[in-house]
Amino acid sequence: MDRYPFRLLQTGFRNGFYNMGLDEAILQKSAEGGSPPTLRLYGWEPAAVSVGYFQGLEEEVDLEACALRGIDVVRRISGGGAVFHKAELTYSLIMPVSHPLAGAAVQGSYERFCAGIVRALALLGVEARFAPVNDILAGGRKISGNAQTRRMGCVLQHGTILLDLDLDLMFRLLRVPPEKTRGRLIAGVKNRVTSLRALRPAVSFDEAASALAEGFGEVLSLDFVREEAPTPEEEAAALDLAANKFGSRDWLRRR
Repeated sequence: MDRYPFRLLQTGFRNGFYNMGLDEAILQKSAEGGSPPTLRLYGWEPAAVSVGYFQGLEEEVDLEACALRGIDVVRRISGGGAVFHKAELTYSLIMPVSHPLAGAAVQGSYERFCAGIVRALALLGVEARFAPVNDILAGGRKISGNAQTRRMGCVLQHGTILLDLDLDLMFRLLRVPPEKTRGRLIAGVKNRVTSLRALRPAVSFDEAASALAEGFGEVLSLDFVREEAPTPEEEAAALDLAANKFGSRDWLRRR
């Protein structure tokens, strides 16, 4: 079986503007031939809400509630719904569309990539399965959501493993039905969503990250070159994108 050289980047906890900026910077540099296929693992500090590329901002997010709590709000370049990023492990996979792992069909690549998450959860003692279009379920409940975009001749897929849940806070940040129905809504989500710590309370962020790298490596036949930091060119581009794109009012409020 062929094996594929991949860079493994573990960039720690950064704010949402930088996180989205670095993903796009690696995508851009990959399109230019300057970045290798990359698996990046990271967290969010401070907590943030990200909205999908096609979503309306104020229909999805209570901006005042976020501002009062110091929660960043950022728009992704990928689609999907609004996501509250707090206690979670996030990954991004970036490669040219010509890479053998990418494939021509988006749905096929979702299933291929998400198999790495299923394997990672198995390594942590959690039985899980892929649920089309782009979710991972454990015990019938969502534990991972994923989104993909294809642009500049490259694929970017990013997603999460939920480490813990704070549904009360999440539903104060996202637009939900009136207060009288909030309790029923939260109860319904609790029946549909779970977290790693609900199933394996002792697992740390670092342990989950190691398992996720191993899971992707096994399932996708990756040979990792481990690097501690982005290249200087990627870092400069990430900081520029964080400040001038993802941190800008125009980008956040676009549809």
